[in-house]
Amino acid sequence: MLFASVAALWGSSFLFIKLGAERLPIVWVALGRSGLAVATLALVPAARRSLPWRAWPRVALLGLVWMAVPFMLFPLAEQRVSSSMAGMLNATAPLWTAVFTTIAGRRLPGARLVGSLLIGFLGVAVMTWPSASGSAASWVGVALVLAATVLYGVAFTLAGPLQQQYGALPVIWRALLVSLVLQLPAGIVAGPPADVTPSGVLAVGALAVLSTAVAFVAFTTLAGRVGSARASVAVYLVPAVALVLGALTVHEHVPLAAIPGCALVLAGAYLTGRTQRPGTSPRPGTSRSTEQTTDHQPTERYAPT
Repeated sequence: MLFASVAALWGSSFLFIKLGAERLPIVWVALGRSGLAVATLALVPAARRSLPWRAWPRVALLGLVWMAVPFMLFPLAEQRVSSSMAGMLNATAPLWTAVFTTIAGRRLPGARLVGSLLIGFLGVAVMTWPSASGSAASWVGVALVLAATVLYGVAFTLAGPLQQQYGALPVIWRALLVSLVLQLPAGIVAGPPADVTPSGVLAVGALAVLSTAVAFVAFTTLAGRVGSARASVAVYLVPAVALVLGALTVHEHVPLAAIPGCALVLAGAYLTGRTQRPGTSPRPGTSRSTEQTTDHQPTERYAPT
């Protein structure tokens, strides 16, 4: 259920971003997303559970790389590429997660991992070339999405251990608070939006409450239970959701060559997940109930991911 909910909510986020960015300034899409998500989680008592000061540097970094910057990058990107393309490119997140978990583990990547990454990044080239070829704006949009997914790779590596120590709700709520604080100066400089439409507010509201507050907590819980690398495979279903919603609701055209490119990305991500064994898997002879951590039972012990 966690896998399915993350895929559905994150897959629909690209449509909400597209609709919001067409009706509101980019900075207010990002601010609204962070602010409404903070307000939503503030209603949950478990989110307000205290965190020790030693956790704040990692939580602040999580807020920067998972929320503050990507929340700006995606609306900017979707002014140049379709929501379907953004959703398909988002499938590269597990590849970057594998790269950063390997770096964090201070080990050299094996031949299978290198091969899996090469397959995935070949898929990126195949997927993006038809839509971006000959269009500088499209290439910029592709670069912005890929920059956001690189940051997601860092975030996914941070999220699992933090959830295992402190629980998903307190971590995500404070990371969103950091994101809101970091985005406020841009909102002050931009000033209030001139025209606010109900459809834009509804799109940003759905983006904040469903695709951010609910989805981020679900993913962080998942990462804490099964490991960052394995949890990131929930992103496999995101392109399909984004593609279907983009085609059905706003009639987006997807180049035929983008489909096999996306398949290569997903194949590379799947093979990467197979080669990355999460450190949170139970050891032989150890019951799962003693290894897994829930939001109500944070633990100070965790295996590196």
